Amino acid sequence: MNWSKNSSDDVLPRRAIVLGAGVVGVATAYALARRGVEVTIIDRAAVAGSGASFANGAQLSYIYTDALASNGLLKRLPSLALGLDSSFRLRPNLDPSQIAWFMRFLRNCTHQRFLENSLAGLQLGLESQLAMHALLEQHSIEFGHQSAGKMLVYDDAAAFKSACDMVSVRQKHGAEQEVLTATEAVNKEAALTERAGGFIGAVYSPQEELGDPHKFCNALLSQLVKAYGVQVRMATEVESWNADSDTAMVTTKAGETIACDQLVLCAGMDAANLLKKHGLGSSLMPMKGYSFTAAPGQASPKMSITDVSKKVVFCPLDGAIRVAGLAELGVRNTRVDQRQLATLVSTAAGVLPRAADYAASYQGWAGIRPMTANALPIIRKIAPRVTVNVGHGMLGWTYAMGSAERAARLLGGV
Repeated sequence: MNWSKNSSDDVLPRRAIVLGAGVVGVATAYALARRGVEVTIIDRAAVAGSGASFANGAQLSYIYTDALASNGLLKRLPSLALGLDSSFRLRPNLDPSQIAWFMRFLRNCTHQRFLENSLAGLQLGLESQLAMHALLEQHSIEFGHQSAGKMLVYDDAAAFKSACDMVSVRQKHGAEQEVLTATEAVNKEAALTERAGGFIGAVYSPQEELGDPHKFCNALLSQLVKAYGVQVRMATEVESWNADSDTAMVTTKAGETIACDQLVLCAGMDAANLLKKHGLGSSLMPMKGYSFTAAPGQASPKMSITDVSKKVVFCPLDGAIRVAGLAELGVRNTRVDQRQLATLVSTAAGVLPRAADYAASYQGWAGIRPMTANALPIIRKIAPRVTVNVGHGMLGWTYAMGSAERAARLLGGV
């Protein structure tokens, strides 16, 4: 992989606008700026990384990139729609765009498409890891980055067998993973001795990393301004955009028009309204998720842990513990439902009772992830002067750097 600047033969835009200052937008701005493009970042929030990037699970899950749509999930859809699973719920409605999305999702619920989508995600994950390491070799950015590894814990025999089968598949495609017995897993991560009820086995991924995505956004943004002259327009909401063969322009709600050679939409779920007239309005489905950040407990994990049956994630993060879980597909609001947050806290405490100081105060959060039907981001030109880099779903933090590089190469970079 060549991370050098583009040669004189490459055709890159001279000026670009990147819509969105979350992890995907900031990473895309970096991928363009380091190639010599004059970049302006625009975001409606006052602070970068204030949306889905603010307090997500914090795992850089480069290896575990399994698609949401699968034959196993297909069998569970009726119970999910009825709200019988407290950790994952569907909120269906009769909106035509949502119906269209679900039809595409159902077509991806075959074993073959699950494999294809998951392995495509793995490839992008590995590209992201390379890009992240290249960035950190070039710039000193502090965001609590650790190469801590990740453990997926199983207490269901059928689910564990399926996981072991996928380990063999991933290993053939460049992933480093180990299947562990419960004893071997505890030897690697002592915090698992606290798991209520025990477990039958685990999958360990030593290549997995972690870091605070909100800190990353703001640290990289600061570097972009100082080292690359990137212009930043926060608290600026875009009303519309248009483009012809020569120029792309955005119009803000304040009535200002800003022109560029290339417009790159990285605005997560906010991009849906901006793409309705261009055939992508039904491509994104909101997925609401929750997290809380608390002080570490007496048996806090040293690596990321995902409890598969309870669908809860534990991530040690810079002197704290980030716990994430719950999924509500089709929910668009970011309001923190205190009952849902309490469910997440009680679930986490039931799994690892001493991983966090659950009795102390903690910071609760809810965010919206933009899901595509195949769980892969949309990275393509939709007009000669307009490119989209959206739909990263639950793996936006993981995919950000790799998808940014793909978008930059799409525009003529190397």
